[in-house]
Amino acid sequence: MVNTNTIKGELNWATLVRAPIEQVYDAFATGEGQDGWWTDGATIEAWPGGEVRFPWEEWGPDKLNDELVGKVIEVEKPTRFVFEWRAGPDFTTTVELTFEQREDGTVVRLHESGYPTDAAGLTNMLGVSAGWGEALTLMKFYVEHGVRY
Repeated sequence: MVNTNTIKGELNWATLVRAPIEQVYDAFATGEGQDGWWTDGATIEAWPGGEVRFPWEEWGPDKLNDELVGKVIEVEKPTRFVFEWRAGPDFTTTVELTFEQREDGTVVRLHESGYPTDAAGLTNMLGVSAGWGEALTLMKFYVEHGVRY
């Protein structure tokens, strides 16, 4: 049995994208950038309190149709973009993206927090963790090679 009192309900991912920081930032923090690799008709009001809207139409092998809505918390172009969204049926999480220019590209770090640490919350977090791995890979292929799923 897992002691859920020791679990923080947080996810962390990082990847290197061989592209300039501004290009990688825009892939996450603009609707056009999101639509290049992940969504269909995303809108992002890139200021604190602005709305984020991530719609999908027949996305992936299961042909998902959904829309997640949230709000922008912080914008520090091109190094930081933070938003909240509905990650589960009755809770929101905070997604913090940081971008660091390196000689060989840009390191993207993703930290998502706020998952409930009960069994349902941890199950949701596990599924989302796999999803973020896929999403970061899709973004990397799009930015580096112009390939959309």
